Amino acid sequence: MESDKALRAQLVKMLSEAQAHASFKQVLDGVPAAARGKVPPGVPHSLWQLLEHLRIAQWDILEFSRNGKHKSPDFPEGYWPKGPEPPSADAWDKTIKSFEKDLHEMVKLVEDPKTDLFAKIPHGQGQTILREALLMADHNAYHLGQAVLVRRLLGDWKG
Repeated sequence: MESDKALRAQLVKMLSEAQAHASFKQVLDGVPAAARGKVPPGVPHSLWQLLEHLRIAQWDILEFSRNGKHKSPDFPEGYWPKGPEPPSADAWDKTIKSFEKDLHEMVKLVEDPKTDLFAKIPHGQGQTILREALLMADHNAYHLGQAVLVRRLLGDWKG
């Protein structure tokens, strides 16, 4: 029982705190509006594209984890916004709020002692909630690292 609590606590930390990398909040808070849609030379994506991709992929992982009727977007086009710039002035803030809400929902799923972290997801192909939580943490860390690089190249990273 204690090992179950410890595992859940570590998963929550991986998902929601800065561990070996900067947190979501550290990376994406305070980005000037003018920098959000810029694509530095040699980099494939803007900060907006990375943020929106993070939101879409995380939402997909969460919904797959808890909803047997969920249909994932087409890959890869369904996981990336069409252009480098946010479509409206408030799109950035809405995407951040949506990302944070979905992350909170995954944390709740992991923290719930009724969630069997090791049970195969009935509508999956062998995946477990443990695997999906680790996938989410890994995917988020990867693209947050890319966002740090983009901010550095734009001269907008103080970390």
